[in-house]
Amino acid sequence: MKMRLLKISDYQSVYNLWKNTSGMGLRSLDDSEEGIKRFLLRNPDTNFVAIVDEKIVGVIMAGNDGRRGYIYHLTVQNEYRRKGIASALVKECLMSLRTEEINKVALVVFSDNTNGNNFWQKLGFIEREDLVYRNLSINEENI
Repeated sequence: MKMRLLKISDYQSVYNLWKNTSGMGLRSLDDSEEGIKRFLLRNPDTNFVAIVDEKIVGVIMAGNDGRRGYIYHLTVQNEYRRKGIASALVKECLMSLRTEEINKVALVVFSDNTNGNNFWQKLGFIEREDLVYRNLSINEENI
């Protein structure tokens, strides 16, 4: 397995991987090619793909606001799971955030995503019970 930075030219392969992963929570505008292009321009060094036999089999997206890091969309193709690929992507991502002097990282996992929640817990990410997560869609086209 090789890892490298995610490029916008990877979009179709990555999007197909996301679409074939249940519970990804994709948004029509945010996760469009244009939305991902904007994200990569703002966060060029913190997004990675895992490649096996010249094929993208995993992806992690992360960014920061200068104070906190945020991990988005981590997935590995089903037949490549449980081989350490997701953990390797997270490790690479966290190292890149540390390089940018980010000291704390957050992420959101759907409460019914048992596999995802177990994965993040094994990596040491704690569940915050003192917070209420809220959001507001300010563009009704972003479904």
